[in-house]
This record gives sequence, structure tokens and C-alpha cells, in this order.
Amino acid sequence: MTYNHDLDYDRDGDREDQLSEEDVVSILKTSLRKEEEMLKTYTILAERIHDNDVLKNRLVNFAQGNAKRSRQLEDEIKQNEETH
Repeated sequence: MTYNHDLDYDRDGDREDQLSEEDVVSILKTSLRKEEEMLKTYTILAERIHDNDVLKNRLVNFAQGNAKRSRQLEDEIKQNEETH
């Protein structure tokens, strides 16, 4: 029987797959842009809904979640840029 850890491509300790700090920051910035775009989309959509309070509330909650993740990503980016 083969287990997932037996198939792990860096099981031998070789780190050829390791991301550089620049790659990590770039991926985080891309994720931040996506979160900010979804935040805008949910906010605008919620503002345009007038006949479905349940949906409007869920969209506001989605936007708040995106705002929280955006702040977390900003903190991660800042921390990564300061330490490297």
C-alpha cells in the first residue's frame, strides 16, 4: 500500500520546489488583489439589492470576510517585506 507521504516529491529533503521570498510576496499580493476585487463586487451587489434582506446580509458578510482577509494579507506582505 502506498501512502501520500511516500509520494511527497520533497521527501528526500531536496528543496528544489521551495519558493523564494519574492515568489511568496508576489503570490500574497495577487491574493490581496483578488480579495479586494471580491470585496468591491459583494459591496456593490449588496448595495443594489432592495428586495431580499437575507441575500443582502449574506453579501455584506462576504464583504466583511474579504476585508478581514485583505487586512491579514496586507500584514503578511508587510511582515515578509520587512524581514527580507
